[in-house]
Amino acid sequence: MTIAVFNATRRQRALGWLQPHRIVLILVALGIVVGSALFLRWDWLPNYAGLALQGLWRTLWLLVVSCALGLALAIPLGFWQAAGPRWLGIPAKLFCTVIRGTPLLLQLWLLYFGIGSLFPQFPGIRDSFLWPYLRQAWPYGMLALTFSYAGYEGEVMRGAFAGVPRGQLEAARAFGMSRAKMFRRIWLPQALHRALPTLAGESVLQLKATPIVATITMVDLYAVASRVRQETFITYEPLLLIALVYLVITAILVFALRKLEARIPARLG
Repeated sequence: MTIAVFNATRRQRALGWLQPHRIVLILVALGIVVGSALFLRWDWLPNYAGLALQGLWRTLWLLVVSCALGLALAIPLGFWQAAGPRWLGIPAKLFCTVIRGTPLLLQLWLLYFGIGSLFPQFPGIRDSFLWPYLRQAWPYGMLALTFSYAGYEGEVMRGAFAGVPRGQLEAARAFGMSRAKMFRRIWLPQALHRALPTLAGESVLQLKATPIVATITMVDLYAVASRVRQETFITYEPLLLIALVYLVITAILVFALRKLEARIPARLG
């Protein structure tokens, strides 16, 4: 009896998912895919497949590393703004304000064309082990994306830390918890739980911000489409393909983050 009820529930869920608007969207998507395959040019794709895979790997690498480093930086930025001390909270607030108030393209160009152009003037830097990396474009792209993510998420984490009930913190002090243990056991887990929906949305926005590194000669997905257009004068096909790849990555990212968001409350409970 239990198995029959379970199977009936699964069938109801499956039928409930197939709503009219979703069926229409699926049919439209299939029509676009079939039409693109039949009526557009794809003879250029084998020649650029290797470059496209390299661009895909670099895009995913930029996304994962910049989000991880940005979140690691956003946690102290948010905590310093919410709980001090003042001599750390003011610079953290200033950093978040500057990052959120200026365009990402401007930040990237200031790092690459501004600070990056100064390094060759110092013999100590040119002769150091860092010079082979500083003369490339990817450190500046990674730094700009990391700072951008940290600036926005630092403000999100500030609100998340401030939203943790003070009664729980006072109870932890009454039990003799140190400030570090209280942060690790109570403050940080609840702040992350509160900030996770916003962090998920910002991660998607971070993915859509990665094409900006193409302006400093980094080969990401968008740079591949641009190169195909310049060398073959084919415009729409590579852009459509890159758009489809971004849609797939976004769907996977949203699905994974929603699963994570659904599991975290059970762990905290």
